[in-house]
Amino acid sequence: MQAPDALFGLAEAYLDDLELTRDLGAQQQSMRYALEGGKRIRAVICLATAEAAGCEPEAALPAAAALELVHAFSLVHDDLPALDDDDERRGRPSAHVAFGEGVALLAGDALLAEAFRLALTYPTTAPARELAEATLGMIGGQYLDIVGDHEDLADVHRLKTGRLFAASVGLALWVADVPGPSQLPWRAFGEELGLLFQIVDDVLDGDGYAERLGPDAARDLARDAAERAHSALEEIPADTSVLRAIVEDLVVRTA
Repeated sequence: MQAPDALFGLAEAYLDDLELTRDLGAQQQSMRYALEGGKRIRAVICLATAEAAGCEPEAALPAAAALELVHAFSLVHDDLPALDDDDERRGRPSAHVAFGEGVALLAGDALLAEAFRLALTYPTTAPARELAEATLGMIGGQYLDIVGDHEDLADVHRLKTGRLFAASVGLALWVADVPGPSQLPWRAFGEELGLLFQIVDDVLDGDGYAERLGPDAARDLARDAAERAHSALEEIPADTSVLRAIVEDLVVRTA
């Protein structure tokens, strides 16, 4: 089993070498700008899940990259003045600041389309369907966020953040050809990842769960999610040690 750092390297190299559609022309520059940086946690989870399910992680690279492209699309659009109006992303100017709003909008559109082009390279359409459902859920969560419907914070996070994390597991299961009934504990694990990630994110940013409950109570919620994730992994008859390590890294992350 490959360690998370090795899986990160696989994903990063694949994205660096990814050939974008030629018709995009100079638009590719803004797309690659938007893809630079990040922890690739969604890609790493996808690759680790595929390997744990008995598949070579290299076979899941198109799916893992598709997840990262959808994530990049969401960040480019979220940063636009019409949404979150953030001028900085990952320590440098956001895409709309660096390239202008129009080019940034098109970069996000193109990243999303390229993601589905990758997901559709598999013999089955199941990965693309999984990605589509997750993307729609993510957009639904973003809608609740921008209209200020935060009463059910868990539902907002389940959609906006959680759906793409759950898809990181789901896409890998289709790539590894795991039968539907056998997917249940895997998917239970995937459902906890987005919540865990978002709660810790809120603690680090001082908003969301941390603002509503306090940082200590929010950390307790994160540990509860981690315990449920571990419990789901215990039901899987496979070597899930790398996935367990990823959960622990998410719990204690500081950035």
